[in-house]
Amino acid sequence: MTDNPIKDTVIIGSGPAGYTAAIYAARANMNPEMYTGMQPGGQLTTTTEVENFPGYPEGIMGPEMMIEFQQQAERFGTKIHIDYITEVELAKNPGEIHKLKTGSGKEIQTRTVIISTGATAKYLGLEDEEKYLGSGVSACATCDGFFYKNSPVVVVGGGDTAAEEATYLSNICSKVYLLVRKDEMRASKVMQERVLNNPKIEVMFNHELIGMSGNMVVEKAHIINNLTNEKSELSVDGVFIAIGHKPNTEIFKGMLDMDETGYLITKGKTTKTNLPGVFAAGDVQDSIYRQAVTAAGTGCMAAMDAEKYVLEHFH
Repeated sequence: MTDNPIKDTVIIGSGPAGYTAAIYAARANMNPEMYTGMQPGGQLTTTTEVENFPGYPEGIMGPEMMIEFQQQAERFGTKIHIDYITEVELAKNPGEIHKLKTGSGKEIQTRTVIISTGATAKYLGLEDEEKYLGSGVSACATCDGFFYKNSPVVVVGGGDTAAEEATYLSNICSKVYLLVRKDEMRASKVMQERVLNNPKIEVMFNHELIGMSGNMVVEKAHIINNLTNEKSELSVDGVFIAIGHKPNTEIFKGMLDMDETGYLITKGKTTKTNLPGVFAAGDVQDSIYRQAVTAAGTGCMAAMDAEKYVLEHFH
């Protein structure tokens, strides 16, 4: 079944980018429809307190903030569907219609598509990670580092992400243990030197995190030396998993240009992808900043890019 008429814009994914795109598109009379995906509100719904988004001087809980974003988008007429897109047939020429299919079997036709499916932090898969998520376990140092001021923490990972997070945390925390699985780091030489020359960072090669313990919050990180199988524990207040993020771009493979890790590539200072009428906003196209405020900014840009495209090709 096809749900006509043809939409001006469909936003795939929620979160700060998707909701901001919805607010701008709705105010431009584009009657946007949003398909939230499996995690309505995106990564921020797994964050406890957000203190670095302008306009919230007292800070706000991540899930609460996303409800406010949603309410603002709905106030201007955005239709929000708690559903996800399973298939896309993206047009290759300007002025052609894009076709989408939802998890509930609905077929949608739209003049423009705004992709804000975000990225998912990679975790190790330990039970304790879920148990202490938001109570000592984090995948974002710039989001949560402040809560561990003058406290010891562990960072897990050996790449650039881990090196950057460890360096950032060394300015806030009393001590940073960096657990590297192998006998060397994968991070760039510059980042490695920065870490190895930092007196507050202790790099522990050939060590892995095997668990955490504590009363309600993390108090100890349980680790193992993978050469000797010797187990030990570190007294820390926070554990930062820094093994990278995976952009949620599976369904666009083979259609849209991506980098080697799967992030969508946008043209210059726009949100345009390689296909006409298809725009990308937020963490799905940003592996560098990954902040709510930058995601919101690109959401605004995507809606404006989409509005201009519709005016040029359909009016």
